[in-house]
Amino acid sequence: MYDMRYIRVNDVMLHVVLAGPEDGEPIFLLHGFPEFWYGWRQQIDYLAEKGYRVVVPDQRGYNLSDKPKHVKDYHITTLATDIDQLAEELGYEQINLVGHDWGAAVAWWMATIFPERLKKLIILNVPYPTILSDQWKNGNWEQIFKSWYILFFQMPFIPEAVAGLMDYEGPANILRNTSRKGSFSEEDIARYKRAWAQPGALTGMVNWYRAMIRGSVGQGSGSSSSQAHPGKRISVPTLILWGEKDVALTKDLAQLSADVCENAQIIYFPKATHWVQHDEAEAVNAQIESFVSTGQPATVEA
Repeated sequence: MYDMRYIRVNDVMLHVVLAGPEDGEPIFLLHGFPEFWYGWRQQIDYLAEKGYRVVVPDQRGYNLSDKPKHVKDYHITTLATDIDQLAEELGYEQINLVGHDWGAAVAWWMATIFPERLKKLIILNVPYPTILSDQWKNGNWEQIFKSWYILFFQMPFIPEAVAGLMDYEGPANILRNTSRKGSFSEEDIARYKRAWAQPGALTGMVNWYRAMIRGSVGQGSGSSSSQAHPGKRISVPTLILWGEKDVALTKDLAQLSADVCENAQIIYFPKATHWVQHDEAEAVNAQIESFVSTGQPATVEA
């Protein structure tokens, strides 16, 4: 059984799952949309058995964590501050941070504004936060087409109303149809549906996207990195794991993200989708453990 706690940080209560020995090297796992802590189910036990202290929060707006009502409460700096304060509350001066999807965006921003908090950074299938908006502005039509849903999420009330129809079959089909066959079982989908049914969860989840468009990068996301942090580069050792069959994000975004880092390596998974930690769980687990323990990726065939 996991140790499940509610921990107050940054004016919200976060539901947090902890596993592994209390004195183990800390690895924080940050989920994205439309998941919750359960999205790391294939990583938690593996890392705990390797002796790591695994910390997996439901991020604000999701599942059992608090769900502030205002869009401004989901700016990316606020989201990163949640994780910085969570590490502080748990007594960690430094942590290893792994993020997927929106969790990866938060992890990138942690490395930007709280670099002293991080030992290692591992990113799964999301570019550095400013790169996506730069691609839109530069007329990357392939990426603009892939990102259509972000514009849909800007509408008030309608996205969450649509998502709630027919027992949440809309977001369930996102997982089914954009992942490799078998990566999400119907039992998994049922767990997700219970999380989406939590009062206020759908609005909280979609508000991450609304804040992305409405806020500047210093407060939320968007704009250019040079405006908020002139000449800023990611100094934390970084590993980028990227499923090449991502329907929402183009492969070139991985290299563009590595280019803003002082020390980054990329591992591509040619047969994996956006949901790389589900599609290629064993290989992803090996990469996380190797990079945290040695600073080098594992020699594993994807």
